[in-house]
Amino acid sequence: MLTDIQIAQSCEMKPITQVAGDLDILEDELELYGKYKAKLSPELCKRVCKNKDGKLILVTAINPTPAGEGKTTTTVGIGQAMSKLGHKAIIALREPSLGPVMGVKGGAAGGGYSQVVPMEDINLHFTGDMHALTCANNLLSAAIDNHIHQGNSLGIDPTQIIWKRAIDMNDRALRNIVTGLGGKKNGIPREDGFLITVASEIMAILCLSEDIEDLKERLGKIIIGYTYEGAPVYARDLKVNGAMALLLKDAIKPNLVQTLENTPALVHGGPFANIAHGCNSVVATKLGLKLADYCITEAGFGADLGAEKFFNIKCRYAGLKPDAAVLVATIRAIKYNGGVDKNNLDAPNIKALEMGFANVEKHLENIRKFGVPVVVAINLFHTDTDEEIEYIKERCKSMNVECAISEVFTKGGEGGRDLAQKIVDITNTTKSDFKPLYDENLKIKEKIEIISKEIYGASGVDYMPSALKAIEKIESLGMDKLPICMAKTQYSLSDNPALLGRPEGFKITIREVKLSSGAGFIVAITGNIMTMPGLPKSPAAEKIDIDKSGTIYGLF
Repeated sequence: MLTDIQIAQSCEMKPITQVAGDLDILEDELELYGKYKAKLSPELCKRVCKNKDGKLILVTAINPTPAGEGKTTTTVGIGQAMSKLGHKAIIALREPSLGPVMGVKGGAAGGGYSQVVPMEDINLHFTGDMHALTCANNLLSAAIDNHIHQGNSLGIDPTQIIWKRAIDMNDRALRNIVTGLGGKKNGIPREDGFLITVASEIMAILCLSEDIEDLKERLGKIIIGYTYEGAPVYARDLKVNGAMALLLKDAIKPNLVQTLENTPALVHGGPFANIAHGCNSVVATKLGLKLADYCITEAGFGADLGAEKFFNIKCRYAGLKPDAAVLVATIRAIKYNGGVDKNNLDAPNIKALEMGFANVEKHLENIRKFGVPVVVAINLFHTDTDEEIEYIKERCKSMNVECAISEVFTKGGEGGRDLAQKIVDITNTTKSDFKPLYDENLKIKEKIEIISKEIYGASGVDYMPSALKAIEKIESLGMDKLPICMAKTQYSLSDNPALLGRPEGFKITIREVKLSSGAGFIVAITGNIMTMPGLPKSPAAEKIDIDKSGTIYGLF
């Protein structure tokens, strides 16, 4: 079979003006970035705001293998299949981060015959949104150090600055640094560090903002640190939130591209789901609902991370009510959760499948706790046996859950017809009774414990002294009535990546608690999760190249 990039390079794309025209978007409402990419103007959002909403479908997954198991591919494939069934469909995805593209995980444009294109552009610089976010983040960092250097009239305590710099690359050497070395003219020496851009609060703010005014207000609410007296210092105190919003004036506009089969796709925003809220922008999702009968979106990693945050954070703030969810499972990932080594996942193993299915059961139970109808998609691999497939179908049937084989990787939209039809049927016959899992007005510990016990299956929660101190500080500021954003490993329901399947009797350890007051949530960091990944021993960048004719190689 051809590689992803070979498939993408051989497809026939429509001019983006034609794709937009199919959605009744006017040319004046497009800001073109070449022939196949465009940003959508705020005027479009205003014009269609009274349109009837289409149906919102969330695609999520069980806990994946380290290679990932095709959630984005399935999302793209469903959109293509909906079009084949004669429905007006649009997909809404996150933008890839250059860190994983050059690292180990890869991009976020789908795979096989279910990709968004132009794949190379989307996985690289795209329309410059990531760079704008990085610049806005680092403008604030520069303003902080300049303010201290110029006399520090706000009384910022250099030892209590919590704002970090950002770069959209995996670079472990930047996790912890010292700035201001080289004498007085170079600033005040202090400890600092870098986040990967997608972990920046500014990324979360962009994805939760309704418009440029909301964006500017949220940016101003960012807490950068504390004074010597312990009072919070905000970005607005440094008077740079307006300039930060200016840097993001184009980044807040959704990006329109297409799939291999010319289904419209909105690719906008890109927070990680294991260290942020893991959903594409509210602006793009809401616009998608106004432009099509079905808007298919995805949330990162397993349902314990992306889906939980989609329901409890994004839907809460945006007033969204999902009509259905799709839980992507692969026989490989189920066997991995049943204890099979990642190098032996292709071998038939019913016993491991039986053990690993407990992971599927837990995710199904969790989605049902939010009152959302769910369909299981078995993302088919060529190594899957008939016996294994039949076993999964029977287990789903025993839970009264619809299940469909998805072959969108090898067959595109045609391979997702059955899955798409089941989604249509369930949204027509089963009413969503969506509700968030907890009241945001509860105490911080109560909210953390509800997520830990109800979603992860933990027996309890342990708090490190630093986390307890941070919780006390947030409560003293009266800023504790916010949703919780859990930062946790994606490989396990627990905070220990080695505990696969459906672990029991474990406790979640809260190492650190941070207030993201601009984004509007409280981040609870568990286990050893990091906000700046590192590169593997053999990074993907070693295989990526471009020849003299401009043809790109090795990009998946």
